Amino acid sequence: MNVTQRARVLILAEAADAVLAALRTSPFGPFEPVGADAATGVDAAILDVAHARQFPVPSESCAVLVVAEEPTPAAVADWLQRGAQDVIVPSRTAPADWPLRVRIAIERRRLADAVRRAAGLDLDTGLPDPQQLVEHMSHLMALRAREPAPMALLVLRIEGLASTQARLGREAAQVLRRKLAVRLRAGVRASDVVASLGEDRFAVLLVSMLAATDAQRVADKLLAALAAPIQVAGQVVAVAAALGIGHHPADGDLPQALLARASALAAAAPARGRVGFANFAEGGAATGAANDG
Repeated sequence: MNVTQRARVLILAEAADAVLAALRTSPFGPFEPVGADAATGVDAAILDVAHARQFPVPSESCAVLVVAEEPTPAAVADWLQRGAQDVIVPSRTAPADWPLRVRIAIERRRLADAVRRAAGLDLDTGLPDPQQLVEHMSHLMALRAREPAPMALLVLRIEGLASTQARLGREAAQVLRRKLAVRLRAGVRASDVVASLGEDRFAVLLVSMLAATDAQRVADKLLAALAAPIQVAGQVVAVAAALGIGHHPADGDLPQALLARASALAAAAPARGRVGFANFAEGGAATGAANDG
């Protein structure tokens, strides 16, 4: 545990002056308490019950501590399942004990992130993470250096996960991500690679194609699969998807370049109606379309 590393702590809960003083002076810090107006790049967030319902917090790698005076066992279990590292009951926690709790929460989150990176997987979906995807692309591109063959990377940006989480909770949003991953995996060949690029993005690597136009055919199939409603937590939900396609070697001969190109197109593509997509392959210019499903 590196207790000398400065950490910024977002405080969105009632905190006594003695608690703030302890955070600033504790040997488990140094800690810098900040408010909502400076919430970017924080290492931990201390949230009251109302703010705890608004997961995720500003940073994906941010540790979360929920402050509740009389938490029920069910509430504690829900907060922990949704990503919190600790629950603090102010009347039972001395001000001097808060810094230690915050430091432990930060280190727990860092260890969990380290395990996730070491595994090379997105733990929610079981899909390869971005690093694993890049390594796989590097291997394939090296094999095809002398005899290039058509290969395409599809990046899908999903809209609807945040609203699902706001309505049904973090666990429901995670279930939705898993079901979307299953649909993507079912829509391609066993030799193709489906990867997670974050909370709201997926990638599909089509490792071999007879022609560059095959990528569009697969894209249309995947978009249609994602457009179909999904039942989550007893509710029927739907997502929108914007898609970017990068072709190898036409759009890039390095994994990072191809991923950046497809990601940029997916970010810029409007998700009109049910789904939208952008394709850089045709004449070097992006095009957009919509499918109201």
